[in-house]
Amino acid sequence: MASSSFLPATTDSIALALEAKSPSESISILYRILENPSTSLESLRIKEQAISNLSNFLTQEKRGEDLRSLLTQLRPFFSVIPKAKTAKIVRGIIDAVAKIPDTSDLQISLCKEMVEWTRAEKRTFLRQRVEARLASLLMENKEYSEALALLSGLIKEVRKLDDKLLLVDIDLLESKLHFSLRNLPKAKASLTAARTAANSIYVPPAQQGTIDLQSGILHAEEKDYKTAYSYFFEAFEAFNTLSDPRAVYSLKYMLLCKIMVNQSDDVAGIISSKAGLLYLGPELDAMKAVADAHSKRSLKSFESALRDYKAQLEEDPIVHRHLSSLYDTLLEQNLCRLIEPYSTVEIAHIAELIELPIDHVEKKLSQMILDKKFAGTLDQGAGCLVIFEDPKSDAIFPATLDTISNIGKVVDSLYVRSARIMA
Repeated sequence: MASSSFLPATTDSIALALEAKSPSESISILYRILENPSTSLESLRIKEQAISNLSNFLTQEKRGEDLRSLLTQLRPFFSVIPKAKTAKIVRGIIDAVAKIPDTSDLQISLCKEMVEWTRAEKRTFLRQRVEARLASLLMENKEYSEALALLSGLIKEVRKLDDKLLLVDIDLLESKLHFSLRNLPKAKASLTAARTAANSIYVPPAQQGTIDLQSGILHAEEKDYKTAYSYFFEAFEAFNTLSDPRAVYSLKYMLLCKIMVNQSDDVAGIISSKAGLLYLGPELDAMKAVADAHSKRSLKSFESALRDYKAQLEEDPIVHRHLSSLYDTLLEQNLCRLIEPYSTVEIAHIAELIELPIDHVEKKLSQMILDKKFAGTLDQGAGCLVIFEDPKSDAIFPATLDTISNIGKVVDSLYVRSARIMA
């Protein structure tokens, strides 16, 4: 620690630390307060306050390793305070490390250390929460198999204890993990389990918002964008009330749903609403650019939006999942618009108009013909697309088929009757 001479654990010492000229001086004073060997109730209360202030100062100074060593140094102190307070302090310090950028590896190793310590000290309540945090960090680090193995054991243990609040957290985390692994049925099953557990207890608004956000993501994955929109709206309202930074992502996914159901014109209205104006920035600008490109059916504008807002669109895994299908839809709309006036047109001419390679356009046109998006054929010898007029269905054919079918039924029933008479 910083100095061999300890300071008395009093409010005056805390005030001295807070009034210090520099953060490093404040940190030194707070360390000296923690060195005080007194274990009276008042000194323990002051030390808790000193730990909280010290965590804040170390976070401001981005001293992640010092926060890690602080947790180790505090272990004797944890033996003289209640277990609930120990849990609060440990989770507070882990949260403090999380506020320092680029410390994911440090957080993972810190959580692993704390899991070992809690297991040795038989502090089950704290261990389960630190393990849940560790699984979340492993998932963010894309170490999915290790996170899944950790969660599988943890879920069984927590179900036996019937700790509903922690169970909601873990089930929700498992749902996100399965979604990252593209296992949609298991992701939905875990989310249902989280909802079931949440229905029997009071769930904080932030947690309810997280459940709604995950529900929206899963419905969007199933192309049920209207239901997804309603869930994203619920999540947005919860996060907006709490001033949670996830509110902007909920709003962004609401706009994505509007675009995916061909209601791009509504996007500008949502952004200019009272709630939308609070979150103006690159996230909403990106969605507005995509909406504009979609409403104009402009592939060029769409590609420039992807290029200009790469971080907000392609690097967001949720939005990125839907962009490829949106791009395909836009490409089909563009091709349909270009071939509308023609009965026969050169593929090279279409490729030139749409500013894409010929082979890419040819492949897409053949796919559209097979999917019956329009009637036509590719004349590869001449390098042309021949478009047929939409064949008008003649009402006489279905009527004739129905008549023949009914006659068949009558003949069958007469045959059954005659067979009975003959018998």
